[in-house]
Amino acid sequence: MSQSIDLSRGFDVQHVLHELKHYLPAQAPLMDFVHHNTLHAFQNLDFSAGTQKAATIFGYKVTLSMQEFRDLYAAERINPQVLDRVITERKGVGHVKEWLEKALYHNYRKETSPRIGTLRSHWKTLYNLDMDSLMHPLLFRILCSFLDQGISMWHFPVNEKGFLSALRRLEKHSDISIFRRKRARDLLLNTKCEISDLLGLLIGDESLYEHYLFDQQFAHQGWSGMVATIEEHPHTLLDTRRISLHDLIVFELLLEIDTLDFALGRDWAPMGKKIKVQPQPLFDKIDYSERSEVLSIWQEAFEWTYYDQVLAGIQLEKADTRGIPSKNFQAVFCIDDRECSLRRYLESFDPECETFGTPGFFGVEFYFQPQGGKFFTKSCPAPMHPKYLIREEESSSRLELDVHLLKQSHSSVGGWLISQTLGFWAAVRLFFNIFRPSMGPATASSLKHMDKFSKLSIECGEHPEKVQDLQVGYSIEEMVTRVETVLHSIGLVKDFAPLVYIVGHGASSVNNPYYAAYDCGACSGRAGSVNARVFSYMANHPEVRERLAAKGLKIPAETQFVGALHDTTRDEIVFYDEFSLPAPNFELHTKNEVIFEKALDYNAKERSRRFYAVDTRQSALKVHEKVLRRSVSLFEPRPELNHATNALCIIGRRYLSKGLFLDRRSFLNSYDYALDPDGIYLSTILNAAAPVCGGINMEYFFSRVDEQKLGAGSKLPHNVMGLFGVANGIDGDLRPGLPTQMTEVHDPLRLLMIVEHDPGVVSKSIQRSAATYEWFINNWINLVAVHPETQELYRFKSGHFEPYHTLQKDLPLLQDLKSTIESNTENLPVYLIAEG
Repeated sequence: MSQSIDLSRGFDVQHVLHELKHYLPAQAPLMDFVHHNTLHAFQNLDFSAGTQKAATIFGYKVTLSMQEFRDLYAAERINPQVLDRVITERKGVGHVKEWLEKALYHNYRKETSPRIGTLRSHWKTLYNLDMDSLMHPLLFRILCSFLDQGISMWHFPVNEKGFLSALRRLEKHSDISIFRRKRARDLLLNTKCEISDLLGLLIGDESLYEHYLFDQQFAHQGWSGMVATIEEHPHTLLDTRRISLHDLIVFELLLEIDTLDFALGRDWAPMGKKIKVQPQPLFDKIDYSERSEVLSIWQEAFEWTYYDQVLAGIQLEKADTRGIPSKNFQAVFCIDDRECSLRRYLESFDPECETFGTPGFFGVEFYFQPQGGKFFTKSCPAPMHPKYLIREEESSSRLELDVHLLKQSHSSVGGWLISQTLGFWAAVRLFFNIFRPSMGPATASSLKHMDKFSKLSIECGEHPEKVQDLQVGYSIEEMVTRVETVLHSIGLVKDFAPLVYIVGHGASSVNNPYYAAYDCGACSGRAGSVNARVFSYMANHPEVRERLAAKGLKIPAETQFVGALHDTTRDEIVFYDEFSLPAPNFELHTKNEVIFEKALDYNAKERSRRFYAVDTRQSALKVHEKVLRRSVSLFEPRPELNHATNALCIIGRRYLSKGLFLDRRSFLNSYDYALDPDGIYLSTILNAAAPVCGGINMEYFFSRVDEQKLGAGSKLPHNVMGLFGVANGIDGDLRPGLPTQMTEVHDPLRLLMIVEHDPGVVSKSIQRSAATYEWFINNWINLVAVHPETQELYRFKSGHFEPYHTLQKDLPLLQDLKSTIESNTENLPVYLIAEG
């Protein structure tokens, strides 16, 4: 992807559109909210250089401030030894004192203003016009009305055609015009509206056209990014719309011409003819300042202070690699960091259980159609393009309705009748809901994604049914491939327990536009319940097992797979198809349910230490009851903290981190190097883990350090716009990134990925995909290999692995987890877990 603009070749509108799409936020509509690297446009550069470039051009904050780093150092959250090591590696041992002085005491001037916006600001200096405040409200309202997904009672009059075509038809057949002067309307109706022609009227100097369009679109990067995303992926809107960034720019240029005509008449000259000093080109060479270097040193020291603790823990813990000889059950969870503590409690309460982690779509990619549903929803990672459809059948559940939310309540007559009759009781119910929150029709519940007692069309038979080019269900051979791949990749190929739980995850909340961000990212922001049931069906299928056995993967006849869903907000679990278990396994399942319930109680208690309104010192059962209530509270902006504090991804056998307390900060992907000597499965794991875990980590990172431009700010003033985005107020720009309530406890650290394998194999594995390798070679993810036989550590740096020796030589022993949780609300250090 080009990272510079060549002004010598003249104005090329297609090139500019291509570049704009590259740099604009790529956040999808709320329904398909999936975490991604906010600064993806700079990922082809080294992390430090890329973030500095983003800061210089667009004015983003890309690290904590100098004072925040110094405060962390004073609070002993940055290790002086680590800081010395970072300076030594970067500047040499002879310059440690000099750069330490700069880091701790030197006063640096703030960076100059960003380059973006410098050209378009001339409307104020030349004509005393604030173009944004004069035309953005109208622009945003028309865009919102056109893209609306059902929140408005009055639909955009024309939406079956493209955006500009709809505007033209609207202008032709309306008594009132969008425009206030005749010229802009005539340009829309009677010309081709070429962008270059419109810029000729506004700017007049072709050398400035590209700069101006960047200024214009980044004045509302949220709306522009949303339009660009919908243009590339129109099906991210259930009620699709035809709109393009080209159409948005044309309409905005027309509004700007109309605004100037209205304010000044037609007696105004193009901007380019009047400015005396040309603005600095956006993509001119960027000088890496000393201040930026110091901030980069601080960032690295902050990160490796934590990393060093983790890596020391891996070497210090007394790992038991013998395994569990007789297992009561095995449970396969999503790699999600929120499952880290639940797995720990299960293993603590039942030492004879075994847990695994794998991406939560469980290797089965498909679209899902609930019974009675009009649309198909993707239930696999967003970049995948499934060829399969799973349909829900024989469902007995019905969607609940709230009469206050029906369309009739928005009409003048219906609204008056409902307010006069049911309005009083609605107010009473709202009052009681303050003190006794409960689930209602408006609750976004993970359990509503699929009826527990419905049937799914999983097996296609000899003559597969096709719906919209999608195959309904899987063939036996397709099932075999998916079950074999998942079980091999996590190392579960022998010593099966009688019951193997496949546990997806989802979340429940009320009044939360970011609900999709709380569900499973590997399922495109949906609950993983359908995937868990589908995989369990496949793994239980007799013919699938026969073919697996022929390949050497023998699953005992008495072993059965059971699908389940963990609601991470409520800490509840539901099991699927458990009543089909034979008596011995059902009895065992009943005993296991008790273990799960106890683990969930304690998991809720551990999570509650971050919740100010919950007294963590109470019993686990009482704390869990309060967590259940707050999860559906209409007034709770923090139903859960989601991926806040994520910092690690560990790919290896469970023993690698089983003896460590990681404070719910790690993605855990199971992997057995012995089954994959050439790293083929490892490449597949990394191809998913790097963009998924790295994307989550980067979005939290940048939303935390820049709450206003890269994050969404506070949820409190947010309005939902057309059911596809959020904005401050009714006329604001769409907010990309994450709200403060999801990031306020997050430490902005890059992800450390720890892989258990020979470093040479890891090196080959990351290089099999250029897109995956980019994450590591450019330092957007830090990578360490743990040699599985010697436990020696190797850090990936400058394209190769080199030995890493921890500075931390011991770690505190966690003797009493209960008191530690009850007395701390901040991020906890890494502990060794005391045995027993």
